[in-house]
Amino acid sequence: MFHNAEEVLLIASVILFLSIFAGKAGYRIGLPSLLLFLGLGMLFGSDGLGIQFNDPHIAQLIGMLALSIILFSGGMDTKVSDIKPIAAQGVILATVGVLLTTFITGGFIYYMSELIGGRFVHLTFPESLLLAAVMSSTDSASVFSILRSKGVYLKQKLRPALELESGSNDPMAYMLTVILISYIQMGGMDLGSAVLSLVIQLLIGAVAGYILGRLAVFIINRMDIDNESFYPIMLLAITFFTFAATTLLKGNGYLAVYVAGLVVGNSKIVHKKSIGTFFDGFTWLFQIVMFLTLGLLVNPNELLPIAPIGLGVGIFMIIFARPISVFLCLIPFKNFSFKGKLYISWVGLRGAVPIIFATYPLIAGVEHAGLIFNVVFFITILSLLIQGTTVTQAAKWLGLVDDAPRKDDFGIELPDEIKSAMSEIEITAEVLSHGNKLMELTLPDHTLAVMVKRGGSYFIPKGNTELQENDKLLMISDNDEALLQSYESLGITDYTMKKN
Repeated sequence: MFHNAEEVLLIASVILFLSIFAGKAGYRIGLPSLLLFLGLGMLFGSDGLGIQFNDPHIAQLIGMLALSIILFSGGMDTKVSDIKPIAAQGVILATVGVLLTTFITGGFIYYMSELIGGRFVHLTFPESLLLAAVMSSTDSASVFSILRSKGVYLKQKLRPALELESGSNDPMAYMLTVILISYIQMGGMDLGSAVLSLVIQLLIGAVAGYILGRLAVFIINRMDIDNESFYPIMLLAITFFTFAATTLLKGNGYLAVYVAGLVVGNSKIVHKKSIGTFFDGFTWLFQIVMFLTLGLLVNPNELLPIAPIGLGVGIFMIIFARPISVFLCLIPFKNFSFKGKLYISWVGLRGAVPIIFATYPLIAGVEHAGLIFNVVFFITILSLLIQGTTVTQAAKWLGLVDDAPRKDDFGIELPDEIKSAMSEIEITAEVLSHGNKLMELTLPDHTLAVMVKRGGSYFIPKGNTELQENDKLLMISDNDEALLQSYESLGITDYTMKKN
């Protein structure tokens, strides 16, 4: 189709432009960006504008690279303090929940296959479990892109619970997929060996991720590089090294990169803000490339014949399999109300990861692998259409929408090396009753008023600067306790505090 490299670059740039516009449109109308990216890939594919792409090896490689970056970046963005109260629940959902979903859904698929085996391909029980295992992990990244675009915040620590589950359940689904493929190809497998392999992969993955994460922090802070741009590139190399090295050690690379990202993100490193910005952009780029590639890989005309199976299995997972596994996993815990558990059940979206895992049976040459891939793709689209478009509304219906936290008016962060507290206060009539000039505010020593925001403008104040009601004042102090006492005496209640 393409005659030279320029044509390839032209088409690729056009697709990227369209993906960005599609992502923006998705935010506004409440559709997950993933769904629109997949749609663009299908539009440009063999049944659309004619781009021929049918290599699952390349798709799997792209998916592997993208998942490494996405999971590492997700770990960096997750605060340990947020997930600590719900760590046990998140880990159980990511492991036992995935296992329960696999067996509940696998049993239904096998029953359905027996029931309509005369009209469709008959799947054995191991093949039914394989199809279920491929779909057993959830993808909450698209959910939170919708929540953030709509400005929705959740009660009961639901957001960190869902982020922890979605960031750590891919390894379990991956290992179940690989084990079941081996079981099918070898005609059987010792259950004890399978469980031992599962435990070893999880253990090696977690330990390797922690060690390499600590090593990454040490290297970044000790290596003095004049060009700041090299730091995010070095961290990117560490990400790929972590995945590859852990996998070669027979551990789970996906778990390792998530844990490593968690360690790096919750440690003090130089140039943390610029590194985070780089990874955000790189994560979005690889997500777009991954989704487009998967969209190109599927042939839409093959989805219609398997629609009855896809609809049956997809609806069963949404209404029965996911809620049953969630409620069973959370029986010992009291953190979430009935409505909270119901919402966690509803947010069990299927995303790009199941489609990537569906390429493993294709490459391994498993019988009915083509059927498995198409069913997984169909259910992913179904899940995004039904669950993905109702994430915000479901939170409102269940009364789980929380008040938005106060926004940062100045958007300034101090380097980790500076041991000071930075706070933002709002000037009220009560504050002005003590005097309307900055020098008339009683503040502790070693405290500076750095900047004033008045309306849409910013300026640096002086001692004789006259303050006005609704002004926002940025303060820096090395004595946060004394500063808080001063705020209390001045009647200042509306403030935010950041401590280094």
